[in-house]
Amino acid sequence: MTELVPALSDYPYQVTIASRWQDNDAYGHINNVVYYSFFDTAVNRFLIEQGNLDIHNGRIVAYVVSSQCQYLSPAAYPETIYVGLRVVKTGRSSVTYGLSVYAGDAQRRVAHGTFVHVFVDRETNNAVPIPAQLKDTLSTLADAL
Repeated sequence: MTELVPALSDYPYQVTIASRWQDNDAYGHINNVVYYSFFDTAVNRFLIEQGNLDIHNGRIVAYVVSSQCQYLSPAAYPETIYVGLRVVKTGRSSVTYGLSVYAGDAQRRVAHGTFVHVFVDRETNNAVPIPAQLKDTLSTLADAL
């Protein structure tokens, strides 16, 4: 059985992030916790730019309730980081994203994982249905791979 190894171009939304010197750890590679910030940056950039989510003043906000990452090979500053994003599952008030992180000129796949948002009312912190327009926008990232 052959495992599917997606290329960056297989993802419907992609983000380029400049790695920083401070991303490296004592072992000389990007520290594991930084990958979660790559996930967070890619997802929120999509929600702000394409989903019109107002993170500062909107009534509805997205909270991370779960995330996981598998590391495949190291990356290090000053490599450019590329993140591919897709939607794995959309529920009533939650969405599960699938992400892969690629590094360097060759865009080698260095990590992959999932990231789950629950949409909540900013004042009550209660889960709310994903707004219809945002759900439609999220659907553009579904069924990839």
